[in-house]
Amino acid sequence: MCAICGCGSGLDHDHSHGASEHGHHHDHAHSHDHGHDHAHDHGTSRIARFELDLLAKNDRLAARNRRWLEDRGILGLNVMGSPGAGKTALLEQTAARLRTRIPLSVLEGDQATEADAIRIRAAGCKAVQINTGAGCHLDADMVEIGLRRLEPEPRSILFLENVGNLVCPALFDLGEARRLVVLSVTEGEDKPLKYPHVFRSADVLVLSKVDLLPHLRFDVDRCLDNARQVKPGLRTFRISATTGEGVDEWCEWLVHERGRS
Repeated sequence: MCAICGCGSGLDHDHSHGASEHGHHHDHAHSHDHGHDHAHDHGTSRIARFELDLLAKNDRLAARNRRWLEDRGILGLNVMGSPGAGKTALLEQTAARLRTRIPLSVLEGDQATEADAIRIRAAGCKAVQINTGAGCHLDADMVEIGLRRLEPEPRSILFLENVGNLVCPALFDLGEARRLVVLSVTEGEDKPLKYPHVFRSADVLVLSKVDLLPHLRFDVDRCLDNARQVKPGLRTFRISATTGEGVDEWCEWLVHERGRS
């Protein structure tokens, strides 16, 4: 999936065919809109092999990240969600409540800018920005490099704020202990059914911006039912980073989970 969207790199292909294959030689990039009768092996099967290789390498690195975090008693959470879902606002509120109780740090993943890392530092948290360029998700290699720069404290909580996306982040293990999806009430209650993989991979759903509910036609119960159709037993929180509703309950859950790590 991710390779098809083009963010995984390596699929843009300039290539040449030998003369025996075509009856002519060329080494220029082309789009294959000319007729010929031989099979190409860089179609679906090549993409599938590329994806498998990419995910296998990522899984090895993620396992190394997980061991590194577990050895230090650090609770790692992969925070996923659409752009504008309220991921950074949630982390700001979390920092405001917990920073005097538990060391917190954030690896911020965005395609460009250091804007979110600046916000997190202003909230009193250590933060390192990871810019993915054209990439639409964090991967385990990026996290490993980010951990060396961030140096999270032992017995702390580490948030991996993933690039805003409800598709590709679900495919990539980063070495986290828990996965969190942030879904805002402005996005529609059908998102768990339309993007099931990310919800199925999650341990927790945070329904954000609930202070806006009086102004919207959003059915909370229907949304949560949809989410639990995809992932039975999914833990849920209703949160407003604006009013603070639900944030204390969320923070107590974090403290409890950190105690288990």
